[in-house]
Amino acid sequence: MKKQIKNALPIPASQSLVAARGVSDESSLAQYIQTIQKFPVLTAEEEYEYATKWVKEKDEKSAEKLIVSHLRMVVSVAYDFRNYGIPVADLIASGNMGLMEALQKFDPEKGFRFSTYAMFWVKAEIYETILNNWSLVKIGSSANQKRVFFNLSKARRALGIMDNNLSEEQTKQIADYLKVPETDVKRMATRITARDVSLNAPAHQSDDNKDVLSNLSDDKTGIEEFAEQKEFRKKGFDMLRRHLASLPDRDREILYARRLTEPAATLESLSKKYGISRERVRQIEERAFNKLRDAMLKETEG
Repeated sequence: MKKQIKNALPIPASQSLVAARGVSDESSLAQYIQTIQKFPVLTAEEEYEYATKWVKEKDEKSAEKLIVSHLRMVVSVAYDFRNYGIPVADLIASGNMGLMEALQKFDPEKGFRFSTYAMFWVKAEIYETILNNWSLVKIGSSANQKRVFFNLSKARRALGIMDNNLSEEQTKQIADYLKVPETDVKRMATRITARDVSLNAPAHQSDDNKDVLSNLSDDKTGIEEFAEQKEFRKKGFDMLRRHLASLPDRDREILYARRLTEPAATLESLSKKYGISRERVRQIEERAFNKLRDAMLKETEG
């Protein structure tokens, strides 16, 4: 869905829509902000006009004007979340995705300004980016947990709580303030405090030059041994295929059905298929297997 939205608008030669797609690797954040400041802020009437043309006529120029005129708003929102450890450029890119998604869903006849409507989608995308990148462990999977994650510091300041380790009473105060269960406050406060620890960090305080990864045994097969095994399996498969092809058709089919398929065919089903007894099927299977084995062993020894 996001990829479709990202590609929903054309890529013109003009600089405006390139800016709308975010901060590229080639341009610095300062250059990006300087570029988007050149785009004019639209009046309510202009917003309605451009949005109507986009919704009814799919006018691409109108869509572009709506997008680029709100890029400054995205940057402003992104900077509000710069303290979560995610690069501002990434937050801006996510916010721009939200802006484009808002464009796809905006209805100018509802009477709302596009900026008001788009703000919701911009924040939603930025929230998602922060939650997905703040920790290697998924965090904030429910609406209440997300509310605690983004508002815990605000609640602490409002209630005058400065302790990192929350008491039962403090937890209850925050839960009441945010209108969420106390369990969500406890879990999220613990997760925020206990940040991820890299396996590459020193194993002990005294081990200045050692890390945890250096103490882990590597049970993986060496590259040379792996390549040798792969080549051996390939040759074995080629040999099996060639010698199977040399068997009579019925012998090959019965052997394949009984020993090389999952689940194996029953003697009863094969006896009905070929119009012979179950014992005869078993004999053909045994004969074909012995011929195949002897031929492969002879080639291997040779």
